[in-house]
Amino acid sequence: MVARNAASSANVRAAANPGDPAAMQQLVAAEGSLTGALGRLFARSEAYPDLKANTTMMSLMEELTSTENKVSFSRQAYNDSVMVYNTQREVFPSNIFAGVFNFAAAELFVIEKAEQREAPKVQF
Repeated sequence: MVARNAASSANVRAAANPGDPAAMQQLVAAEGSLTGALGRLFARSEAYPDLKANTTMMSLMEELTSTENKVSFSRQAYNDSVMVYNTQREVFPSNIFAGVFNFAAAELFVIEKAEQREAPKVQF
């Protein structure tokens, strides 16, 4: 629950100021922590065969996998939007307005650790 709350609050900070590199780094760190917690949950569930066979647990794992896929898609959509924004910010005549109104470049959402890029594996 702590990892989920940290990821949620980091998401709010990053959404409020997508150009802030510190906010994006906090979001990446919080998401990594959440992914690690999910991995530990999956490992614990594998140790209990009765729990693995429980329909509630199976539907939870299915929902978690679906949610991770949605998050992955959203990360890609965010990065696509950042690239369009940054390109538009540098092209004439938009670059004039960007300079006058101090529009800063937005940071891409980059996950540095390879194991955090992959969705947690759900196996029973």
